Amino acid sequence: MTLASAVGTARSPRDGRAASREGAALTWLLAAYPLWWALGMGVLVIPLVAALAAVRLLRRRAVAVPPAFGWWLLFLIAVALSLANLGVDPPGTVPGSWVSNLPGATFRLGFYCCCTLIALWAFNLVAEGVYPRRRLLRLLAWLFVVTVAGGLLGTFAGAFEYTSPVEALLPESVASDGFVQSLVHPSAAQTMDFLGYETPRPSAPWGYTNTWGNNFAITVVWLVVAAFCMPVATRWRVAATVLLAVSMVPAVYSMNRGLWLGLAAIAVFAAIRLLISGRPAGMMALAGAGCAALLLIALTPLGSIVQARMSNGHSDDGRAFSSVRATELTVEHSPVLGFGSTRKTLGSGDSIAIGPSPECPRCGGRTLGGNGQLWQVLFSHGLAGIVTYIGFMLAALWRFRSDHSPIGIAGSAVLGMSLLSMFYYNALVTPLLLTLLSYVLLSTNEPVEKQ
Repeated sequence: MTLASAVGTARSPRDGRAASREGAALTWLLAAYPLWWALGMGVLVIPLVAALAAVRLLRRRAVAVPPAFGWWLLFLIAVALSLANLGVDPPGTVPGSWVSNLPGATFRLGFYCCCTLIALWAFNLVAEGVYPRRRLLRLLAWLFVVTVAGGLLGTFAGAFEYTSPVEALLPESVASDGFVQSLVHPSAAQTMDFLGYETPRPSAPWGYTNTWGNNFAITVVWLVVAAFCMPVATRWRVAATVLLAVSMVPAVYSMNRGLWLGLAAIAVFAAIRLLISGRPAGMMALAGAGCAALLLIALTPLGSIVQARMSNGHSDDGRAFSSVRATELTVEHSPVLGFGSTRKTLGSGDSIAIGPSPECPRCGGRTLGGNGQLWQVLFSHGLAGIVTYIGFMLAALWRFRSDHSPIGIAGSAVLGMSLLSMFYYNALVTPLLLTLLSYVLLSTNEPVEKQ
């Protein structure tokens, strides 16, 4: 019995046509993401699609859930319960009230739920055969094309930015807020000076350089699967090869060490899975691609960028302070449910008197829970949150450990990379959505027998 037949009853042709139109919103969300970014909507379009997904799910006679989904639901419950501690002020943090801490907590809980609804809706559509699995795969591959295009824009036109239509409609007091700017103000890159001079680091169309790097690593695996593991014309494989080579430019110029580590981890993971499944040819192809990438970096100016970045830790000390402090406060004062949201520290790791200044606007006031998904979940939602979050990832990896098909290896690689990147990347919003959609592909995949 196929997964599609196991999920629900047969549909009439009329029902099938209606469901096909129902899935159009998912296609538009992913295919037209550059348009949403250009309009200043970006992640703001996600709640709109999630609302539609909720309506569609409520109208169903039955809703199927993917394997290990219970762990994810427990995580959402832990996030909701942790809101009770929003009024708690951990020692050494900027005092705040339950109400003042509510917006950030609401944002996170809301987008956790939005991503969940969209993924659950997509799972039901794909599992029933209404929404082709290959279409979702190709849409995730398309987002790699979008990421590379945005990366090239940020690399060679880092000063590019403009007032979006959505931004223009907002009151000045709202539009000028830094967080709101990150949502509605399209810009090609984030400019930083940790090398001793100002340099743009690609961020378009994902808002932040770290988010760009995270999404690069998630979507590149689907580009590889779509172009080299599925039946496609030779010209598309050539185009994909050229794209992968070109993508090295923004990947290196982003100076994103987390991205470099993530790509290396994905390559090692895929190689191990190929070895286990007895496909030495696949391992050799992967090794060849890796050597070609390293050679390209070594023989071009890209090598000097990598060397300069590795010699300048930039945020290492601040990240270490935030991680250690977040862990200490959680364990000592609220180990079970955390504090409901992030907090700002009084001063820095060196002195309580250090704070932002015109010369150093980012000094002091470190965000506890803002330097990686692991620390954010631990500090905001305690051990209940971190156990269920990691439990979901591990349960899904264990469930599909024997799926050595291209989709099985790619989907598992994304989940494994998410476990690694949670030490230095925050997952909300788009990286989490793309990870859950990768989980949908993995959960609806019917592995082919080993060739």
